[in-house]
Amino acid sequence: MNQETSLDLSDNEIEIVLHDLVEVHGYDFVNYSRASLKRRINRLVANDKFLSFAEFRYRLRSDDVYFKHFVEEITVNVTEMFRDTQFYRTLREEILPVLATSPLIRIWHAGCSTGEEVYSMAILLQEARLLQKSLLYATDINPAVLEKVRAGVFPMNQMKQYSENYILSGGKNDFSSYYTAQYNAAKFDEQLGKKIILANHNLVSDSSFNEFQLILCRNVMIYFDKELQERALKLFDDSLEPLGFLALGSKETLKFSSISHKYRQVANKEKIWRKIR
Repeated sequence: MNQETSLDLSDNEIEIVLHDLVEVHGYDFVNYSRASLKRRINRLVANDKFLSFAEFRYRLRSDDVYFKHFVEEITVNVTEMFRDTQFYRTLREEILPVLATSPLIRIWHAGCSTGEEVYSMAILLQEARLLQKSLLYATDINPAVLEKVRAGVFPMNQMKQYSENYILSGGKNDFSSYYTAQYNAAKFDEQLGKKIILANHNLVSDSSFNEFQLILCRNVMIYFDKELQERALKLFDDSLEPLGFLALGSKETLKFSSISHKYRQVANKEKIWRKIR
């Protein structure tokens, strides 16, 4: 490996960076999984060809544009439409019929990334004829990804996979009817986007802002340590109506948390819980 890409931050240097982020920018990553953070930060340092820790630290503290770039790179999550098709089939067949009894449906996608799951939900709601009485709150710590959600534009080369996911999740329509092809991009129907409310929200430091019937936070907490997972779960509990639903990612669980006694798992194979007390 040449000198330009050989810089590797130590555990102590990572700690210094994390405390700088809180002090200078108000972003708290202190309780994120160290192994994951260290890997992502060192990849960023290598890609951006920093020659010293001092240079990287100075740039992060003093350059707001670079800090924005840092947040984008560190918080990027892999996502796709109708990911985990059985999960979406469960939402379609078991959860939405319950939500249909509410006069207004409020759903929170916490850590929404670039919005593929939010648009998946909007499609489910439209097919269940529930979209008009629904509000989908999409939040993320990363402002750049929220702009992508606002645009509702996704790579055209992903549509074949998304269409297959949609069919496997119980979709009956022609998936291409939900978007317009624009060269190498797919622009999704603006009627879907009109029900999506976007906000910058930090699960670490921000508080509850509404009461929801369904909260989805999938494959976000796997990057948190136990303390931060507990804090996020308590936030979701505070934000969820009685008898509301909480959906987590395939490797995440409510078990062993302080709120687990208040919830019952809806389907053992799917990470969806209902608040029963």
